[in-house]
This record gives sequence, structure tokens and C-alpha cells, in this order.
Amino acid sequence: MINQDTNSEHTEEENKPEIEESETSLEQVLSENQSLIKEKNTLKAEVEEHKEKYLRLYADFENFRRRVAKEKLELTQTAAEGVMVSLIPLLDDFERAMKSMDTVTDIASVKEGINLIYTKFFKTLEQKGLKAMDSINKDFNMDIHESVTQIPAPSKELVGKVVDELEKGYYLNDKVIRFAKVVIGA
Repeated sequence: MINQDTNSEHTEEENKPEIEESETSLEQVLSENQSLIKEKNTLKAEVEEHKEKYLRLYADFENFRRRVAKEKLELTQTAAEGVMVSLIPLLDDFERAMKSMDTVTDIASVKEGINLIYTKFFKTLEQKGLKAMDSINKDFNMDIHESVTQIPAPSKELVGKVVDELEKGYYLNDKVIRFAKVVIGA
């Protein structure tokens, strides 16, 4: 029997370190689990924060998009306002000229009045960015000219150049808005 008691004492002593080790490892696992739970909660909070930021940003973008669409619509509706306001005085001049044509017998004064109105009209359009093309005796350029026909060139220097202009071409702020219709020397 002595043998058994010694064995049982010996077994209990061997088991104590295992129990202590398992308690230590349980504490570590619990500690790790708690830190993982804290990390999970932190990550959840960050996700919610980012989600909220995303929704606010999306709402801001939608508001911006609506505002830009509204401004664009207003701009297209009032785009010609500046030009129209500057042309109204010319309309007044034409009305005065038409009234005076009924009573005036001197055609020279009517011509002079029409020329003044034309000059004022063209200067107003130039102020808004319109510029006439100078095509006569220039090289034919497909980017700004539209060839209507070709005729025999009056001189060798005019071969391949614009001989006549049927319709004047125009630029608006250096962009062609109407091509010049021209006759080319062949």
C-alpha cells in the first residue's frame, strides 16, 4: 500500500503544474478574446463612422449635382441676354431710321444713317467677340472656307487662292461659327 500512496502523491504533484499551465493559458485565451472583442467593437465603430461619412458625402454630391443642373438650365435660358441687351439700342436706331425714311426726301442722308447703324451694329458684335474672316486673295483653307466653285485664276499668283467671297465667314472668340463660302482660282 505504501507504494500506492507514493504513486498518488507523485501524480498529484505532476498534475499541479498542468493545472497551473491550463489556468495560465485560459487567462491568456480570455485576455486575447477580450482584446479581439474590443478590436471588433472598434472596427464596427469605424465602419459605422465611414458609412456615415459616405452617406453625407453622397448627399452633398447629389445636392451639388442638382444645383449645377439648375444653374446650367438658368444659364442656357439667359445666355443670350447680354447680346440682346446690347442690340436693343440698335433696334431703336432702326426704328428711328424707318420713321425718318417716310419724311426724308434726300436719299444721301438715309444712306448715311444706314451706314452709321451698320457700323454701330458691327462694333457691338465685335465687342461680344465676333470677328469677320479676311478670305480674299488668301490660300484656300478647308478648316475655315467652303468652296462653292472654281474658276480660271485671273493671274498665276491666284491659283489655289480665294478669288471671290460669296458669304463672309465669322469667328466667335477664335472659333469658326460660319465658314466663308468662296470661289477658288484654278
